[in-house]
Amino acid sequence: MLTKRPSQERGHANHGWLDTRHSFSFADYYDPRHRGFRVLRVLNEDVIAPNTGFGEHGHRDAEIISWVLHGSLAHRDSLGSGGVLRPGVAQVMTAGSGIRHSEMNPSAHEPGHFLQIWLSPRRSGGTPTYDQRDFPPAWRRDRLCPIASGDGREGSLIIQQDAEIYAARLTAGRMLEHPLAPGRHAWIQVAAGTLTVNQLTLTAGDGLAVSAESALTLTATADSEFLLLELP
Repeated sequence: MLTKRPSQERGHANHGWLDTRHSFSFADYYDPRHRGFRVLRVLNEDVIAPNTGFGEHGHRDAEIISWVLHGSLAHRDSLGSGGVLRPGVAQVMTAGSGIRHSEMNPSAHEPGHFLQIWLSPRRSGGTPTYDQRDFPPAWRRDRLCPIASGDGREGSLIIQQDAEIYAARLTAGRMLEHPLAPGRHAWIQVAAGTLTVNQLTLTAGDGLAVSAESALTLTATADSEFLLLELP
C-alpha cells in the first residue's frame, strides 16, 4: 500500500526567520490524520534565514537526524559537541534522558535549507549522544547510501532504533530496487526532482508512506534527491 503525502498539503508556517513545512502534526499544526508514521514522529522541511536559527532548547527520548539540502547549519549542545553541517553531512543526536542544543544558520547571506527527522527510540532514557559524518556525493550517486541505522552498517551513524535511513541522488532515467522484508515499512521524502515509486509519481516536497509491499522500484524521471527511511 502506497499513501502519498503531497507537498502542498503539509502543515506550513512562516515566522519570518523560519519558513517550515510539517509532514506530521508539530507545534501549532495539528491534523489527527497525520500524527506520524510507525516510529517516525517528525519530518520537517525548514528554511532558516541568514544569521538566525533555533536558540538553545531541550529534547528527550527522540532520535533526531538532520540532513542539510542547501546552505549550512551550526550545531552546539550541552555535551560540548559542535560542528557545521553542509549538504552531504548527516547529524544524529540521541536525546536520551535529556539534551539541550542550538541550530543556527551561520551565513550572512545564504538561507539554510534542511530536513529534520525525529524517530521514537527503542526505549526511553539513556545517555544522550551526538555524532555527524560526511557522505560525499559520489557515495550517494545512483545508489541508496545508508546514513543512519541501528547497527552502523556501511559506516552509517548509529541510532537507537531498528530503522535505516538512506540518501540517494538518482540520475534521470536510472532505477533502483529496494526489498522490504515482511513487517517492514518505508517513508520516502523527495527533496528535488521527480521520482516514480512503483508507478506512483512524486515531486519535490512529496512524501510517501509504504506498507505491505515486498519491494520498491524507484525510477528518476528527472535528476532527483531523496531520503528513504525503512521502519519497523
